[in-house]
Amino acid sequence: MRVLGVDPGLTRCGVAVVDGGTGHRATLVHVGVVRTSAEEEPGVRLAQVFAAVQALVAEHRPDVVAVERVFAQHNVRSVMGTAQAAGIVMLVAAQADVRLAMHTPSEVKAAVTGSGRAAKDQVGTMVARILGLAAAPTPADASDAVALALCQLWRGRAAARLAAAAVGAPRPRLP
Repeated sequence: MRVLGVDPGLTRCGVAVVDGGTGHRATLVHVGVVRTSAEEEPGVRLAQVFAAVQALVAEHRPDVVAVERVFAQHNVRSVMGTAQAAGIVMLVAAQADVRLAMHTPSEVKAAVTGSGRAAKDQVGTMVARILGLAAAPTPADASDAVALALCQLWRGRAAARLAAAAVGAPRPRLP
């Protein structure tokens, strides 16, 4: 399975492509950051994120796009840019007919480190260990995108099996 992990952001949008499967070690295919200038208009910046993610989907043909679920922050301006970038990534996935998965930051941290409260440097360290890299991808947005892809590889399959089982399960009768 090939996963495109995206840590959405308007200034720095982390992107990573990871391959993995049952019985196989996860392999890093691509990692990077899409950068936009704060001096540009938001629409132009979102178009740049769109074009970059669209190019990655076309080049790497992921089975799933995993995006960090946006959560409330104290900085409304920051959360708006993050949410807008996440929406752009969702649009790219939908247009390419690629399955979309969303994971919370704590879910990603727990999948990679074992703790949903892990610090960014701990996530980076574990990403490097899991993939056998000499160092964590930088900046942290890139490392977070890899962690998202790994989370989807490991948790996404289980979630899909549970969802399929729930669809096939008989519904309880109401009194």
